[in-house]
Amino acid sequence: MTPRLTASFWVHAYLARLRLHGIPAFVTAHGDDDAGAVLVKLNTLDGQAQLFQRGFDLATGARRWHELASGDEPAVDAAIARQRGFDPDLWVIEVEDRQGRHLLDEPGLA
Repeated sequence: MTPRLTASFWVHAYLARLRLHGIPAFVTAHGDDDAGAVLVKLNTLDGQAQLFQRGFDLATGARRWHELASGDEPAVDAAIARQRGFDPDLWVIEVEDRQGRHLLDEPGLA
């Protein structure tokens, strides 16, 4: 029997992988442990940010991360607030990396 991959499990595994690379990250909104969707905000510490959301590639059906918003950090924060208004069970993880690393393109994170 394959264990069910909960949102909480994925978040903890992602944070551990970021720590292994020395990339600081924080849970800024704790969503539903079992079924909450996850947003990842990449803060490059220069006033700019990107927001990623996991979805499906319509051509292949595979899960992948796509950019939901980018630009000035306050605008990205506003996009997060709008999403949380629609979905209070949403997780938000903030990754802080001047090099722009988020690791979402690594195997096992889609």
